[in-house]
Parts: sequence; C-alpha cells; structure tokens
Amino acid sequence: MAAVKFVAEKLSKISADDLAALCEATTAAILDGGGFGWLNPPNMTVLERYFQGLLLVPEHSLFVVRDEHGVIQGSAQLVRPPRSNEAQAMTGQMRGYYVAPYMRGRGLGHALAQAVIEAARTMGLRVLNCDVRETQKGAIAMFRSLGFEHWGTHPYYARSNGHTIRGLFLVKLLADETENERWKASAETKKEEIMSQPFHTSGRKLTLYPAIDLKDGACVRLRRGEMDDATHYSDNPAAQARSFADAGCDHLHVVDLNGAFAGRSANTEAIEAIVRAVDLPVQLGGGIRDMAAIARWLEAGVSRVILGSVAVQDPDLVRQAARAYPGRIVAGIDARQGRVATEGWAEISEMKAPELALRMQDAGVAAVIFTEISRDGMLSGLDLEQTASLAETLSIPVIASGGVGNIEHLRALRRIADDVPGIGGVIVGRALYDGRISLPEALKVLDAA
Repeated sequence: MAAVKFVAEKLSKISADDLAALCEATTAAILDGGGFGWLNPPNMTVLERYFQGLLLVPEHSLFVVRDEHGVIQGSAQLVRPPRSNEAQAMTGQMRGYYVAPYMRGRGLGHALAQAVIEAARTMGLRVLNCDVRETQKGAIAMFRSLGFEHWGTHPYYARSNGHTIRGLFLVKLLADETENERWKASAETKKEEIMSQPFHTSGRKLTLYPAIDLKDGACVRLRRGEMDDATHYSDNPAAQARSFADAGCDHLHVVDLNGAFAGRSANTEAIEAIVRAVDLPVQLGGGIRDMAAIARWLEAGVSRVILGSVAVQDPDLVRQAARAYPGRIVAGIDARQGRVATEGWAEISEMKAPELALRMQDAGVAAVIFTEISRDGMLSGLDLEQTASLAETLSIPVIASGGVGNIEHLRALRRIADDVPGIGGVIVGRALYDGRISLPEALKVLDAA
C-alpha cells in the first residue's frame, strides 16, 4: 500500500472552506493545550480575522498542511525580521506551529515543518529559531529529528491552569555544511571568551524594604505578630522614614498594625506624614479592605497597596483592584507553619500559602510578600525553604519577610536568590532598629555584584 503523501504549502489567499477548516483545527489545538497564547478558543470571527490579517503582514508567511483529502489540519508561520533590522536579516522565526490533535502521529507535522524550513532557505535565511512549551513532547522530538538544537530554557515561559510551564528555545542552521561549520566555530570562540571571564550570578539587585510598623502613631516591632508583645522604637515615623532614605534605601514598607486588627486604616496621620517626608516609593498594608480605601491611599501618594486578609475573604476585590491599578496591588501572604493567617494574624485559615499565592497571581497582583509568622521579629532567620518554593511556583516576584536578624541571614537569601530568580527583595525591621544590621552593609549585600 502506497504511503499517504501530505501537502504543506504557503498560502497567499484563503478560500471560505479553507478558512473554516483552519479555524476548526486551530480550535482543537487550543482546547488540547493552548495555541498562539490562547488558553480558551476565541469565537470564530476572531480566529477568521486573525488568519486573514496574517496574510496582509509582509514579514509573515502562513503555511498549512493538508490531509489526504485536501483538508487543512495544521499551520505554522515563518516570520522574517523587518528591513530595518539588518543585523538579523539572516534569521527567521517559526511561530504558531501546530497540528490538530486528532491528526497527530501521521507525519503531517514533519511535512509542515519541512515546508517552513525549505521556504526559509529559499528566502536566503541562514538561521531558523523556534520555541515550544516543555509539555509538547511530540513537537520537541520532531524538531530535534529535523536538526534543531536546544540552546536555552525559559523558566517562566507560560502559565496554564495555575501552573508555570517552561519553554525550550531551539535553533537550526540552514546554510550548507561548510558555512554552518564556520558559524559554529565562530560561536564557540565567543562562548569560550565569555566563559573565561569572571561570572557572577548575583547580577540582579534585591530590593531592601525597611519596615515601619505603626501602632498608636508610633514605630514599633511585634514578636510573632502579637500586639501585646511590641517593642517601641520611635514616636516620629516621618523622621524614621527620612533616616532610611538618607541611608540609601529606595523603598519603604509601612504597616498599619491597628488597622490590620480593626479592618480599617487607623494610623492615617502617621502614614500621610511618612509619604510627605520622603520621595521614595512606599508600599502600605494593614486594614485596607475595599476599593475606596485602595483608591484613597494610592491617590494620597502611596505607590503600592498590600492586600492581606481580604485576599482570602474577597478575592474578587483583589481582581478588581489589580485591573483598576495595574502594577500597584501586592498580596501579603502571612502564614503560620504554611497555613494562611488573617485579621492581623489573629486567625489561622485552612488555606495553604502556595494555593493563595497562585490565586493572587491569577488575579493580577504585581508581587507577593511572604511572611512566616513564627519567625517574624524573632531574629532567627528567614524561612528560605518556603520562600524559595513559593518563588519557584510563581511567575511574579516574591518578597521575603519575617526573621532577619543579622547580615548572614541576608547573605543566605542572596545565595538562594541567585538560583531562584523569582525572589525580588526582603523586608527587614527589628534588626535595623536594634543595630544588628547596618543599612550600608545590608544594601551592599543585596545590591548587584
């Protein structure tokens, strides 16, 4: 029996029947695991306009593959750099590659990829790039069988169903064997030169957030979140804020402790004085439970609002706030032995910290502050294991909090953060007030090196 030969071709125009078949195959691919960035299929009109629009873009070529009956069962795009990008004029990108899930394993994908490769060669391209989710094992195997090399992995490539998915970056040289070898030799020489230079993984600055916790208008620090176990440090929060700014800090972390317990802002005058006293971004938490309070503080000059208890009790509010103020809403996740605490840490829920963090990420918050309450104010060190695990789970920054007692605790965080890029900074309180850590030394440890 003769082997079935599938036709893969570039489209310059598209008939109504072909467009319907293309949209049907695309919808099936999206439902099977996403495509073109869609997690859920858009309506047919959107898909039709998408593909019709592709045919109008000069740098984009749309390829399709047909089954033995001539019905379109998959597509891919070949994207060339614009003419203004002379340095990469020889490089193309394969995008939007898929075959309908019910037609896989028959060779259509191979025929489609080969058509794109040959078209790229005909255009004079010398390099063809593509990227693919790590979950698409069949596509990865097929690309490798065609000579694509895996050169890098993106740790936060995509999000789907609450999970972070890595992406693989692949490349194929398209010139003849002699020219390919010259390219590879040149690249290897450059690689050796780079690798021979001193390498610092700590090239990413971590932000230090000195904490100003307010109780009855004064700066205090609690132990394990207990209001009855507070140490008084200053009656002038604004002066304290200025001292942090003068020492070189570029952010402040302010918590209204009375507000956290009362469910509404209580230290209003002290907070307003802090905002007036310094020209630094101030993130504020404690007792902010509705859109009016969020708007009030953002309009008053606070740079970011931290939503804590309400993240558990009213996730729709978090979602609404994140949409209304993109980049300015932070989730504060306080946990005791992994379980989320609310109402100023007075109540412990059954929800686990990672579950809430993923919900907050999906709601659109800009970052997560994670505090292990049992360590807060105890100077015994951060819970690095929970913090790192949370940072590896999320694709938004995680700010560590609770337990910093000396400079070695910051060095330990610095080392962990070099391997876990999701850690974005750390909040330090009692150790600064007690003089256990000097601000210049702390900033130096956390700065890019």
